[in-house]
Amino acid sequence: MKTIITIGLMIAAINCFAQKKIKLFNGKDLNDWTAKIKDHPVKDNFGNTFRVENGVIKVSYDQYDGKFKDQFGHMFYKKPFSAYLLVVEYRFTGDQIKDGPGWAFRNSGMMLHGQTPESMALDQDFPISMEAQLLGGNGKDDRTTNNLCTPGTNVVMNGKLFTPHCVISSSKTYHGDQWVKAAVLVLRDSIVKHIVNGDTVLVYGQPQYDGNDRWVKQAGLKAGELIKQGTISLQSESHPVEFRKVELYDLEKYMNKPAKLQRKLKKLSRKTK
Repeated sequence: MKTIITIGLMIAAINCFAQKKIKLFNGKDLNDWTAKIKDHPVKDNFGNTFRVENGVIKVSYDQYDGKFKDQFGHMFYKKPFSAYLLVVEYRFTGDQIKDGPGWAFRNSGMMLHGQTPESMALDQDFPISMEAQLLGGNGKDDRTTNNLCTPGTNVVMNGKLFTPHCVISSSKTYHGDQWVKAAVLVLRDSIVKHIVNGDTVLVYGQPQYDGNDRWVKQAGLKAGELIKQGTISLQSESHPVEFRKVELYDLEKYMNKPAKLQRKLKKLSRKTK
């Protein structure tokens, strides 16, 4: 009897552990991540762009000799995901590098359902993906965050195929260097929700490849094919940014169990606040 109880407790502990968050960023290093920066080969973290200092991921340009030269970068987590809740805490700091584009002021992002860094062309600026665009305010104007941009993709929004490159969310504006909690709920190729400090600010679904995109054509991907999974990456777009939390709750095992999925999402809702 004692053995049976012990085994039962072990199984329960394993199940409990399986439902816990995955710390994509461990607070110490970037060993689980791979950099891909435009005009540089995979794994070349040019200028030490992505680094860990004081327990946070820093995206910095202090080794760029003062010029950005459109060297957009992304740092990819080591494995793809299909159904998940991703939660990050970020803030913008300091000044944008001198020749960074105007639209990239206090601009970064979380790239979802993306291609692998190894499949990107040397001169490719953004991975084929959906971008949860993170923006900071300029101190006076409205500027929403956790918007959507679609490099190489389209989505369905309000029942219609959405083909413009970007759309703003309904979030508040966050000025200065304050920390902001942004989350995305991604359920395979069905629904995606963008969340800021607990409020859902954008909803869409059916992510798919844009057949008119140069990189989609070059990769030989099928126009209109739904995207069920992919990589997650963080952006470097010419303005210093920090991430102190990058956590994920894997929901794949609940996808064929709607009732359990809804219960799990209800429990996770507090994690986005």
